[in-house]
Amino acid sequence: MTSVTSRAIHIAQHGGPEQMQLVQVSVREPAAGEVRIRHHAVGLNYIDVYQRSGLYPMSLPVQLGMEASGVIEAVGEGVTHLQVGDRAAYASQPPGSYCEVRVMPAKCVCKLPDGISFETGAAMMLKGLTAQYLLKRTLPQGGLQAGDFVLFHAAAGGVGLIACQWAKALGLRLIGTAGSAEKCALALANGAEFAINYAAEDFSVKVKEITGGKGVKVVYDSVGKDTWDKSLDCLAPFGLMASFGNSSGPVAPFSPGILGPKGSVYVTRQTLFSHIVTRESTQAMADDLFDAVLSGKVKIHIAQRYTLENVQQAHRDLEARKTTGCTILTL
Repeated sequence: MTSVTSRAIHIAQHGGPEQMQLVQVSVREPAAGEVRIRHHAVGLNYIDVYQRSGLYPMSLPVQLGMEASGVIEAVGEGVTHLQVGDRAAYASQPPGSYCEVRVMPAKCVCKLPDGISFETGAAMMLKGLTAQYLLKRTLPQGGLQAGDFVLFHAAAGGVGLIACQWAKALGLRLIGTAGSAEKCALALANGAEFAINYAAEDFSVKVKEITGGKGVKVVYDSVGKDTWDKSLDCLAPFGLMASFGNSSGPVAPFSPGILGPKGSVYVTRQTLFSHIVTRESTQAMADDLFDAVLSGKVKIHIAQRYTLENVQQAHRDLEARKTTGCTILTL
């Protein structure tokens, strides 16, 4: 057995950005069902913050990161969809993408089309697959049709900007929220029909104005605690509240009894990793995302780049909501 060395970001205990340390690690050969990939770029996501802080507890020490792109260096027994030399990208468990080289399960690693750069591939997989499962798989009763209103929080973020564009391509009337006038303008420029600055306006009142009092069929919410209660008030009868993140903190426990008076609404808590359990579902979702990007319907906006050594600052900026669009770590 041979191994290679790699720089990597590890944490030994949960806490703030200062817990992330650059270390040198040895990377083994892949076992059956695994590949070894040499990264060209690494994606930054809010789930990385949850795992670092301990909101999502991890077995420590752990190497952070859920998304990257690069070239396949070695292939384990039984892997048939990838070969040495293939360009590839992924969003996948277990964590570990904050590095130069890693070994990982092959089932969630997809060949990256030649028309998509490594930087774009690293920036788009977790966020793009999230937008895909939300708009295509996390649907209210009766589904979504062209002309339907949807509410999308954090519309100027990485997932949000992809969702704005994709929703427009599907004919949906997306109402986006963001925390500044500049972020609202960015959401509008990327396909949102309406944008609400929730720092200056009551978004639930504004949504009812926009929809003529009817409400929206679905709310897609990655913010959590700060938006939860008013989001329920934005729903039309039998609408769907789709939670997929907690950037402002986790939602407090609530009684299911409140859902009836609000219109017999539905609530779901979604995560990408439930949707990419199998090789087949991962590839189908990735193919849909690749088609959307290659067709020009969805453009991936990389607004911030940090070196791997500067990952602490990247996390500080992400948590302070100073970022827009997608963020990558360069190697």
